[in-house]
Amino acid sequence: MIVTAEIDVTRPAGRRIVKDLESKKSVKISYPLIGKSENTYTTEEVFRSAEKIVNDYFGTSLKLKNL
Repeated sequence: MIVTAEIDVTRPAGRRIVKDLESKKSVKISYPLIGKSENTYTTEEVFRSAEKIVNDYFGTSLKLKNL
């Protein structure tokens, strides 16, 4: 028999449960892929956004090197 459960890993108790289950040989854990409906950003996009925020706030022209 297979049991499927949803565990909220954004909370400490959920993370503890998953950590405990990962140590069991009879348990197979699969993490869902991020769906297309969620916003995802590349590292480059995040750093460019941070660069813009810092420059706007401090009035500078900071340029980050290519990643």
